[in-house]
Amino acid sequence: MSRFVWTFALAAGLAIAVSSAQAEEPAKEQIQAMTSAQPAVAEPAAKQEPKAQDAAPQAAPEQPKKAEPTKTALACAHPGALGTSRTITVAPDAFPHIGTMQYRESLPLEDHEVVITFDDGPLPPYTDRVLDALDAECVKVTYFIVGQMARAYPDTLRRIYNAGHVIGTHSMHHPFSMGRMDDEQLTREIDGGIVAVKAAIGDDRAVAPFFRVPGLARSRQVEAFAASRSLAVWSADEVADDWFHGIKPAQIVERAMRRIEAKGHRGVLLLHDIHPATAMAVPMLLKELKANGYKIVQAIPAGDRPATVPERTPEQIAAARSQGWPRVIKASLKGHHAHKHAHAASETDDGFIGKLAGKKKHAVASAYEINEIFNR
Repeated sequence: MSRFVWTFALAAGLAIAVSSAQAEEPAKEQIQAMTSAQPAVAEPAAKQEPKAQDAAPQAAPEQPKKAEPTKTALACAHPGALGTSRTITVAPDAFPHIGTMQYRESLPLEDHEVVITFDDGPLPPYTDRVLDALDAECVKVTYFIVGQMARAYPDTLRRIYNAGHVIGTHSMHHPFSMGRMDDEQLTREIDGGIVAVKAAIGDDRAVAPFFRVPGLARSRQVEAFAASRSLAVWSADEVADDWFHGIKPAQIVERAMRRIEAKGHRGVLLLHDIHPATAMAVPMLLKELKANGYKIVQAIPAGDRPATVPERTPEQIAAARSQGWPRVIKASLKGHHAHKHAHAASETDDGFIGKLAGKKKHAVASAYEINEIFNR
């Protein structure tokens, strides 16, 4: 992304104004601008040499671990809540690429099982409202965190983790051009984002080796770079268009449910916790999932993780915020673009959010046809 500006007050005027007709565009018609590179093809197995008649039999090659299911439901203190039915442990060597919008494989979910993920945060107060809704239903999810947002809101990030959610990463600055980046640029964005999130959360072990490409702008080079860092690259099985201008919470819920149903009553759902419409939609979505017999599964990383990370007291957080929240989180700009956007801080917050949403719509939507291109 060439530029990020977020609204950090409790301002009621953050709602994004665009015609509802735009929000009603069919997902199929959005497909225009994603890279069309083919996914990496597995190397053929090496030809084995003939064995001597009396040679000892050779051991079969070691296979990568698959996701290890935990059938026990996570504890829930709220009777009648949707809950989290089980977890699956996902290792990058077993699942290097996840999500049928772009890849051949997704997580091994059973009928009526859904994994919920959130991108782009944290951003209070909307992330806080999403967390409250998830807690009310004892639902555990995965967050893909932008490095700059973690740096701006470390307390919210730590609250996410301590609520039992998994923390993955989503680059440092959320560029939509990642599919065209070289290794030096990828190092700054992918490694830089991981470093920033680890620093903000306070414990390296609290960050999972899960990465989602901004705008789902995948490429072989991005995937190879991620593999060199032992990262699982997440796409998704369904999106709900919650970044669309003017989309209403009920529309987000309807699109999420319709697309989950169309994908065999299961899938990895991608949402964004930085939008007010999403914050309002989450309680409705969880209610709808429960009413239709769905169960929530949480994907967790292998290895030991801390039970919690240190949090500041509400009084300490309030004192820090009283010093003033940053209104602009600067993204990297190149050449004449930096000069062109030098006046950006004076523009309206709604205008900035609108630009971000427009770029995301243009980039992510093409993943619907990628399903046809890559999954033959």
